[in-house]
Amino acid sequence: MSGLQLRSVVKHYRSVGETVRAVDGISLAVKPGELLALYGPSGSGKTTLLQLTAGLLAPDAGTVEFDGRDIAQLSTQDSATYRLREVGLVFQSFHLIAGASALDNAAVKLLAEGFSLRDAKRRARPWLERVGLGARAEHVPSELSMGERQRVAIARALVNEPRLLLTDEPTGNLDSKRSREILELLRDICDERQIPALLVTHDPQAGAFASSVYTLRDGRVHEGLDAELAGATTQ
Repeated sequence: MSGLQLRSVVKHYRSVGETVRAVDGISLAVKPGELLALYGPSGSGKTTLLQLTAGLLAPDAGTVEFDGRDIAQLSTQDSATYRLREVGLVFQSFHLIAGASALDNAAVKLLAEGFSLRDAKRRARPWLERVGLGARAEHVPSELSMGERQRVAIARALVNEPRLLLTDEPTGNLDSKRSREILELLRDICDERQIPALLVTHDPQAGAFASSVYTLRDGRVHEGLDAELAGATTQ
């Protein structure tokens, strides 16, 4: 099938004489146009799973496939190109350039692809507007709130119209209104461009925008939001 396919993926770590089963035989499929919301407590393996999907880590066993390609088998150069041109990545650390404006930060992926600064800014501005930051485009990160910085990072991830979205707590620093807007935007992008998206989240609203919901606990995944986490997300 096309889209994102994880097949019996395993990633273990050795830590102080014990084995940490961060990802322990996970199989998941996200079809084009689908938004999969993945819940889980801290330390459950969610970020490791995203890093495997982004090609930043290689699995110990199993395969991560995107449109039929085994991501772990890509060369170093092809893996970097995959992340730059095909994947929209939003991780919890925003990695914004401190002295650059919100517009320049949103445009940086296009600059890496060879666009001129003028063209990159022209293409990035509509994405800043879509995340509600059109009026803040010339402000540097130190002049932006945490929530605004997060929205710049989301605009940067979307600016080159990626074919796969991978997001780690994209609404973590946003109020409920902005969270709904960003979740709606991510869902709309999936619908409009028919791309798969994997959303790691604690946001209780996310399930309402997702095509499917899974819980990751102790390296293993099951369908739906388990009762313990459901209670925690609504407190």
